Amino acid sequence: VQLQASGGGLVQAGGSLRLSCAASGRTSSSYTMGWFRHAPGKEREFVAAISASGGRTNYADSLEGRFAISRDNAKNTVYLQMNSLKPEDTAVYYCALSLVGNLARHINYYNCWGQGTLVTVSS
Repeated sequence: VQLQASGGGLVQAGGSLRLSCAASGRTSSSYTMGWFRHAPGKEREFVAAISASGGRTNYADSLEGRFAISRDNAKNTVYLQMNSLKPEDTAVYYCALSLVGNLARHINYYNCWGQGTLVTVSS
């Protein structure tokens, strides 16, 4: 399966963006999907995950309430709605697919990664 993330860009602090992750080559609807981000000088960190059905979600503690993950299995697409963005949210955002299905937060549980989309939040 190939994952293509899009929707990044430059936004002012307090603004919103919606990222999309489209899967091709194989349906992603049977798998947990996650979003991670990688900021300069930091390790890649977990942002959010969603179960195959979309009925369960998991968020990084610091992001819940501002970010929302969702999916449209008919479109093989996962979304990340990001609101009230802060400069510290600046990072490359990656979507990933997990064969484990436990809404894991660690990168080792994710088997397939997209290429990333850059989000830059200006102050």
